[in-house]
Amino acid sequence: MPATLRNALSRLLGGLDLVGLWIGLLSLRLMLGWDFFESGLEKFRGENWFMDIQDRFPFPFSLVAPEISWQMATWFELAGGIALVLGLATRFFSVSLFVLTLVAIASVHWPETWNTAELMQGYVFTDRGFGNFKLPALFLSMLLPLILIGPGRLSADYLLRRKLMAATGGSSGNEHDRQSDLLSTGRETAQ
Repeated sequence: MPATLRNALSRLLGGLDLVGLWIGLLSLRLMLGWDFFESGLEKFRGENWFMDIQDRFPFPFSLVAPEISWQMATWFELAGGIALVLGLATRFFSVSLFVLTLVAIASVHWPETWNTAELMQGYVFTDRGFGNFKLPALFLSMLLPLILIGPGRLSADYLLRRKLMAATGGSSGNEHDRQSDLLSTGRETAQ
């Protein structure tokens, strides 16, 4: 590949990577934040039905009283939803909501009885007797980049991190920041 084409392609892909740091992770946070907040709001306004499924909670969550589990789920969904939208304590709330979603899959969305041949019939949005773990599985896959990469540039976490690093004279330690800083100054990044 000629050097000119390689450089142009490198700049184009680098620019898309940079846009992804601003917009890509924001879109995940907005979608997840809204959905978790909405779910928490339903619990806040509704009746505690965790008592009906307490025996289906995985250990050690099965040891927690249903009233406490209900309150924890409600407030983690409400606070976590708001925090994800703002990009504040994103990794903490992403891990918390990841665990909450795993518990929800095990206790609510997973089929009560299943065999291997029927399991994929539960990978749907509406339960037809085989569970309905598709949406929570999608949530897990959407939370994973927020846990591993962080909230992105349009976030309170990013602003706080930059402010802290500027105050201490340190580097953010973030490879994406170093690469995008090089891109914005016109220098190529090392691949």
